[in-house]
Amino acid sequence: MEEEKVLSKCNDRRVVRDLVEELIAIIEDAKSMGEFRGTQRKESQTLLRLLKHCLPLLEELRDLDAHISEYGISCLYKLRKAFILAKKLLKTCQAGSKIYLVLETDAMVTRFISVYDKLNQAVEGIPYKEIGISEEVTEQVQLMCMQLKRAKQRTDSQDMELIMDMMAVLSFDSDRIAECDGIKRLASKLSLNTLEDLKIETVAIRKLVKERRGQNAEGTQKIMNLLDKFKRLAGIEQANVLDDPVPCNRSLQKCTSLTIPYEFLCPITLEIMRDPVIIATGQTYERASIQQWLDSDHGTCPKTGLSLTHTTLAPNVALRNLILQWCESNNYQLPKKEPTPPPKNDRGDKILTLIQELSSSQLLVQRKAVTKIRMLSRECPENRVLIAEKGGIPPLVQLLTYPDSKIQEHAVTALLNLSIDDKIKKQVSKEGPIPAIIEILRNGTDGAKENSAAALFSLSMLDENKALIGSSNGIPPLLILLKEGTIRGKKDAASALFNLTLSQSNKSRAIEAGAIKPLLNILQNERLDMVDEALSVLLLLAAHPDGRKELGQLSFIETLVRFIREGTPKNKECAAAVLLKLCTNNSNLLLAALQFGVYEHVKEVSQNGTKRGQKKAAAILQLMSKSEQI
Repeated sequence: MEEEKVLSKCNDRRVVRDLVEELIAIIEDAKSMGEFRGTQRKESQTLLRLLKHCLPLLEELRDLDAHISEYGISCLYKLRKAFILAKKLLKTCQAGSKIYLVLETDAMVTRFISVYDKLNQAVEGIPYKEIGISEEVTEQVQLMCMQLKRAKQRTDSQDMELIMDMMAVLSFDSDRIAECDGIKRLASKLSLNTLEDLKIETVAIRKLVKERRGQNAEGTQKIMNLLDKFKRLAGIEQANVLDDPVPCNRSLQKCTSLTIPYEFLCPITLEIMRDPVIIATGQTYERASIQQWLDSDHGTCPKTGLSLTHTTLAPNVALRNLILQWCESNNYQLPKKEPTPPPKNDRGDKILTLIQELSSSQLLVQRKAVTKIRMLSRECPENRVLIAEKGGIPPLVQLLTYPDSKIQEHAVTALLNLSIDDKIKKQVSKEGPIPAIIEILRNGTDGAKENSAAALFSLSMLDENKALIGSSNGIPPLLILLKEGTIRGKKDAASALFNLTLSQSNKSRAIEAGAIKPLLNILQNERLDMVDEALSVLLLLAAHPDGRKELGQLSFIETLVRFIREGTPKNKECAAAVLLKLCTNNSNLLLAALQFGVYEHVKEVSQNGTKRGQKKAAAILQLMSKSEQI
């Protein structure tokens, strides 16, 4: 009997030692991953640091001679599970698609929160006294638990500037890409400027598509569209991700030099087609993938964005024969058709219950439901579609006027998240939320004001909403946020004002409301780093006679010359555009700019500036050569 106890104790020690060695190995693997993507770098470094804080505990456990109960061992298994999830998350943040990490930033936040929660539960559950962990290490662990809880709370934030840029870029059609300010900022921030950067991103996107197996086709298409725009901006002729030869998958592991012709790949899944079909626009897709797209109530072609006149799927017999011939010639076996996953009724039922609770007579029930709807709406496109389909938009709009500031903030943020999807944006607009959003912008909490401005930016992508927001007196509270808000609030307000002042009627409204003065003040505040945003709005206002009159001051011309001389390439581009607009019909201002020494700097921009900056600078030089007064 005594021998059995000794044997059991030895086995327990061996299990603990093996578990601890595995956990230490995971930390070492995470430490050797290298640099994380910029969008998740801070959060990834925090998670890695917290994992490394576990090392003293693990090393003491490894050297411990005491018996550990089954409960203690179960806690270590929980810790192992949390470590594996943390390693997978860090790997995504180190090698995943940069575009995906921005588009799905809310889903990434949710994953970080989940990992922090699981780590905290596992570490707190370990019986430290029972197994003889030293007081010093126990105190370190307690401190780490506090840091885990703080990290969990801190993750509920977003880089709104990046997200707003991404939304703006997605809203532009391909013919306007050269003039899109956001795409250049995005390419720079995401380090997707060079051919090598874009090749690495292409590989990461292909891996993502393979993992998704045709799920979330709309989100995948957005990622591919953005990559296409980045490639075009970089001057790469092969603009579409499908234009590069794609290495074959598992079936070709023995023949790594073989590549599948890109015309054999489904544009949605990027996998070789087994049953190619033609849709109304003439594009060919794998039957199962395009059927899933159509079943999700889409009425457009995923690749071209054109509306479908009908949804009939015609077999592409000729292409199928070519694929079969190619497979036979190259000894390639088509992958077996994978069964379609069952519909996620549980998620739909959960969302429907939450939507019903939005109308509850109990405040706490309502607040809990709207908080969960907000969280779900930011996780993934599927949740947003389900919330809209189950009737979640009308009660969310009704809650905008509810006399509870937190409910208002959660409701407006949920509507902001929903409006990211173009189709849902129209559904939100039909419910008439704009007056209530403007009221929250005036009188809500700071967070609610910021998200209200972002919601107005998103909804103003629709031209009819631009006029409605302007006529509903939405510009004055945006200007207050621009003057008095946090940096994030100022940027949200500037983004919304840019979209709104694309409308001629809103230009006069903004000028009358006093928009120019706070925008000029922003130019003088280097800490805000909002020169490009302010100049972009001022450029639109300069298209209005009253705007040109107010901006035609010598002090402002001197400011523009300073940015053309000293600013970033983007600053120079924006400043040159505004100067050109002001001087086109006013030679006195052009003469003033020359007196401030603009000539040599404009000439330098015309030769070495951004593509758009070169055009604007060349136009200014041409204006100078034609001016009789000069």
